[in-house]
This record gives sequence, structure tokens and C-alpha cells, in this order.
Amino acid sequence: MAEAGLDLKTFIRTVPDFPTPGIEFKDISPLLAEAKAFAQSIEMIARHYEKEKIDYVAGIEARGFIIASALSLRLQTGLLPIRKRGKLPGPVITLDYELEYGSAALELQKSSIPEDAKVLIVDDVLATGGTAECAGRLITLAGGKIVGFAFLISLESLEGKKRIANYEELTILRYE
Repeated sequence: MAEAGLDLKTFIRTVPDFPTPGIEFKDISPLLAEAKAFAQSIEMIARHYEKEKIDYVAGIEARGFIIASALSLRLQTGLLPIRKRGKLPGPVITLDYELEYGSAALELQKSSIPEDAKVLIVDDVLATGGTAECAGRLITLAGGKIVGFAFLISLESLEGKKRIANYEELTILRYE
């Protein structure tokens, strides 16, 4: 998705061999540090979804929280944190999943979503799709309805889009 304004790719730093050898980590920290670039990225996502009747924006730990927070304020929705195992109090739904450099688990509080609430799931990067797929399963298990997924970056060669193919996916910057 390209729009007039700043070239947002100039604000993404590639860090080789992080967190493990062979991974080229896409660091969004420079984009977050530049207010106009961050605002433009949030506005691009918000404009796409502002006509939807979204009840919640769900952010995936940790960088997804940053995007989700700004987006939920812009769209005037509630905010749902999808956290790593052991970070949420009370009854939670926990799901394990695989990612490109290991395995992990995500959690969502069981009572955080009213039945049939419409939820937009956001994260910084779509890679293999394991994290996004897991987040989607959590939202569904909690009773929510997924409106779509939004990402700042997609690593196209890892084909993560396939794992969330039944949902709308919006990505601002695509890398091969």
C-alpha cells in the first residue's frame, strides 16, 4: 500500500542475524521515533478501517501494542492486549504456536471480549503468519469476530498471508 507523503521504508532498519543467525529483523524503532512517519502509518491503516464498525483493536505483544494503542485512539475503539504466556491476570485462553525462529505462546483474558464484538488484529510484522494465526484463534475462542489483520510490514517470501487467508489483510510496507 503506497501513498503520497513520506517514504516509510526509509524509516525501517534491517538488522542482520537478529534474533538468530539468518534472520533479517525489520526494526520499526526509527519509524516510531519520527512522529510524522508514525502518524502517517497509523493514518493509512485507520483510513482503511474507519468505515467498519470495529469494537476493539487487538495488539500483539510487544510492538503490536504500540500500533494498536495509537490506532484504537484514532478509531475510537477499545484496546485488547494479546500477551505472552504468564503476563495477564485472571482466567486466560492460552495457545502455543510456532514462529520462524522457535516456538511461543500467546494469551488473552477470557472475559475481555463481548460475544460477537468486531476486532481488528494488528502487529508490526507479518512473517510466517504463526503469531497472527494464533492471535486470530484467541480472538475467535474468546467470542470475537475478526474484521481483519493490519501490519506495518509483510515479509512476502515467508508467505505468512497464507495462514490468515480467510481474513482481510492490510500491510503498509512489503518486502520480498
